[in-house]
Amino acid sequence: MVSYSDARAAPVRWEQVDTVLLDMDGTLLDLRFDNYFWQELVPERFAARQRVSPQQALEQLVPRFAAKQGTLDWYCTDYWSRELGLDIAGLKREVGSRVCFLPGAEQFLMHLRAQGLRAVLVTNAHRDSLSVKTQQTGLAGYFELTVSSHQFGVPKEHPQFWSMLETQLQFDPRRAVLIDDNLAVLRAAHQYGIAQVVAVTQPDSGQPARSISEFPSIAAVIDLLG
Repeated sequence: MVSYSDARAAPVRWEQVDTVLLDMDGTLLDLRFDNYFWQELVPERFAARQRVSPQQALEQLVPRFAAKQGTLDWYCTDYWSRELGLDIAGLKREVGSRVCFLPGAEQFLMHLRAQGLRAVLVTNAHRDSLSVKTQQTGLAGYFELTVSSHQFGVPKEHPQFWSMLETQLQFDPRRAVLIDDNLAVLRAAHQYGIAQVVAVTQPDSGQPARSISEFPSIAAVIDLLG
């Protein structure tokens, strides 16, 4: 298994890659949309429904969100619709025009296609979110296949996800790279045996880049083109 003691080394050894596994939110699509949705819009609508102030709504929602992070429920629009009494999928469609690529992401995807590399979108997004985002951006057209963790019943943070993904795709983990902004996902993939994993440090274009030393890192996927 690859050691990442020097996380500042060249992010990807492309000559050793046959399969490119790409996350969606925060890697290709701007996480600014999701942060707006969950930190502003949902609390606003929840406050109106509960007849409480926005601040009171946040105080109720923050611990409920935190308790589900890293689980499949966190990514499930059906779950949050039931829990909050809101049409989460409908809200996403309502503001879907805000969904956009991160700077340079589409150019990077075009490059992968031109190089003939096998590209697979691997996301925790629920089918409702995936539908809104792919319709808005045309993202799915760049990939051989789109895989949602909801198909497997476990999130990407779970080791079993990677085992089931290998079975479905029939790819060699030793010849694969995963690019993702979620450190828990990168850890799970690395521990499973994905040879190369790369962290995205600026998933939200409206926020500064994070400092990540645990894995090779890039501010944005376009940086991989040198």
